Amino acid sequence: MDTQTSSLKDNPERRKKWMLIASGIFILLLIGYGIYWFIDLRNNVSTDDAYVSGIQAPVIAQTSGKVTKVNVTNTNLVKAGDILIVLDDTDANLAYQQAKDSLANTVRQTQALYIDSAEYLAKIKSAKISLLQAQQDYNRRLSLGRKDDISIEELQHAKQTMEIAQLQVEISMQQYNANQALVNGVNLDQQPAVKQAADNVRQAWIALQRTKIRSPITGYVARSNVNVGSQVDSSSQLMVIVPTEPVWVDANFKETQLQNIRIGQSVTVTSDLYGDDITYTGQVVGINMGTGSAFSLLPAQNATGNWIKVVQRLPVRIELDQQQVSQYPLRIGLSMNVTINTKDSSGKILATSPRTTPFYVSEALILNLNDIDKEINNIILSNTYQDSLEQ
Repeated sequence: MDTQTSSLKDNPERRKKWMLIASGIFILLLIGYGIYWFIDLRNNVSTDDAYVSGIQAPVIAQTSGKVTKVNVTNTNLVKAGDILIVLDDTDANLAYQQAKDSLANTVRQTQALYIDSAEYLAKIKSAKISLLQAQQDYNRRLSLGRKDDISIEELQHAKQTMEIAQLQVEISMQQYNANQALVNGVNLDQQPAVKQAADNVRQAWIALQRTKIRSPITGYVARSNVNVGSQVDSSSQLMVIVPTEPVWVDANFKETQLQNIRIGQSVTVTSDLYGDDITYTGQVVGINMGTGSAFSLLPAQNATGNWIKVVQRLPVRIELDQQQVSQYPLRIGLSMNVTINTKDSSGKILATSPRTTPFYVSEALILNLNDIDKEINNIILSNTYQDSLEQ
């Protein structure tokens, strides 16, 4: 090294040559970086103020009761519809049985309307027969009265008997019509009183089913805060279920970086969890309508007191490639590094059409009423006397 240094000092031409070479290399690198910046980097905006977001499905009791069993805890995988928590169902069972007994009693009482209809028809028939006899008696006495063979008083009694028989026919018909208004030409199971009692049975059955608290979606248990013996109600959030998909990234860009960001632009994302070796691809799907400070619990009041300007950040939503997420799962809240390529500026700043499909759907908490409907039909049939209805 001393020899080479001494040689350069002793040889100004050689030293000048090496200085020119070094300067040329530096200039070429600078030009190359400038070209790279002009072609690529100038179209990129980046931030490390980005975090993974996803669905957090709360598990909430739909009825009140005391917890008798907790089947899962934090980090456990659960499937949609799995029973997570069981409540004491003593009261719910009793209410369900009482509703079934009430339905059976209502069916028997309502059935009397159909029996009364048959009875009123029989009364009408009997009253018409009595009316016919009274008319015949009156006509015979009227002929005899013209011959003075009977007294006027007897003829008057025969006329009154006929008029009473006529009134009995009308009364019987009114009673039948009034009862028919209650029957209204519908089957027993469609009577309002029976339908209301059946609805009460369904409601009691639903309350009984809700003593078993189920998972709304498939995912992992988080933030569990329920224990055996706890008293819960419909305002109690017991735990959260977090699915692995879908997840997205909320990247908080400075307002000075948003000028060229558009929906549909391509994005590259790396996580602190996996490092730079794993790169996710995605695209911009939306830009939030307000800054974090505007939506905070106590938003800033910039019109009062001393004011200091602070550059605000606006969340930009990034949708990731779900196949990559499946291969390298992410967790809500993880830090991410986001770079958006803003070269393609043909997209919109805001969405111009509403979403046409649901963002996420789960039918795990929708109860199937087929079983209880069969039970209700059995109660109605077992308390119905078909012979009396056929009359």
